[in-house]
Amino acid sequence: MSATGQARRITPTAFRSRKGETPLVCLTAYTTPVARLVDPECDLVLVGDSVGMVLHGLPSTLGVTMEMMILHGQAVARGLERALMVVDMPFGSYEESPEQAFRNAARLMAETGAGAVKLEGGVAMADTIRFLTARSIPVMAHVGLTPQAINALGGYKVQGRGADAARVTADARAVAEAGAFSVVLEKVPAALADRITAEVPIPTIGIGASAGCDGQVLVVDDMLGLFAEFKPKFAKRYAELGRDARAAIAAYAEEVRARRFPAPEHVFGDSQ
Repeated sequence: MSATGQARRITPTAFRSRKGETPLVCLTAYTTPVARLVDPECDLVLVGDSVGMVLHGLPSTLGVTMEMMILHGQAVARGLERALMVVDMPFGSYEESPEQAFRNAARLMAETGAGAVKLEGGVAMADTIRFLTARSIPVMAHVGLTPQAINALGGYKVQGRGADAARVTADARAVAEAGAFSVVLEKVPAALADRITAEVPIPTIGIGASAGCDGQVLVVDDMLGLFAEFKPKFAKRYAELGRDARAAIAAYAEEVRARRFPAPEHVFGDSQ
């Protein structure tokens, strides 16, 4: 990518500066064609570890590797011109120590051209976030439901109800104080998300949280109706591309079997 192209990209600093302004638009992408589709409308494009489930058929995000994230990050980078690209750090790539996190975050950024990385965890990850940001690695944090911790959390449950609100709030405060430029709030009660948004000085990006967050993110395959294995409550379907694709494939198969495809306009003669 040219230096001019890089200059047009939204930076983590610019993203952070939009706290409290027009809501920030974020979507995931894992391929070049989808990146080209979402780039004109998005402020941030997340190469999420959800790729393991929606493209690779894994049962959770826990089996995603650094190599997978790099491969998909490189593909998405080819399709972006303006949106900030953030790449998820996969499970096991940052939890051991700040030093381990730095090595893997630096590799992700160097090999994909990402503007930042995202990691899950609050208070427990604050020292790691502080270590990374002090070494020029911009970090997007992620608290509330953290999918990489589903075994410890007991599944994909709403986080922060009742007395548990104090824990989620403390997590959001800790990552902001540690230097994260924004924080994803996943699957937390709307009232709690609103309180956290009012308290922390960095943009909150909701997914199953509140319309009052500073921005929203969805998995693009969920909102387009491409991922049909299950539909989270928080994922509004803006299209049914999976259903349309199944119908198109069935129509193609029927025409092939009936020898209606290819038609004369789809084949070549001796003089053409």
